[in-house]
Amino acid sequence: MTNKQINAAIETVLRRNEYWRMARDYCTNLNAMHKAEQELNANQWHQYALALNEVCWHWALIHAPARQRAEAFLRTLGKWEEAK
Repeated sequence: MTNKQINAAIETVLRRNEYWRMARDYCTNLNAMHKAEQELNANQWHQYALALNEVCWHWALIHAPARQRAEAFLRTLGKWEEAK
């Protein structure tokens, strides 16, 4: 997925209005991803940690960049689309 597709997918999941959709870049902004992560429930957090571990290729998860967090977030929610 492109950054634009990722941002749109996260906004759709979070049901933000059009104004915020244009203002947030989840692929480059850790603060935006932190806000998105707050929407996960306890069960989703476990799945998110597993997905983040897969996406980061053994990086220390606490240092994961926004782009990898965004991908793991969408994978957790079943919204990630593989490139065709």
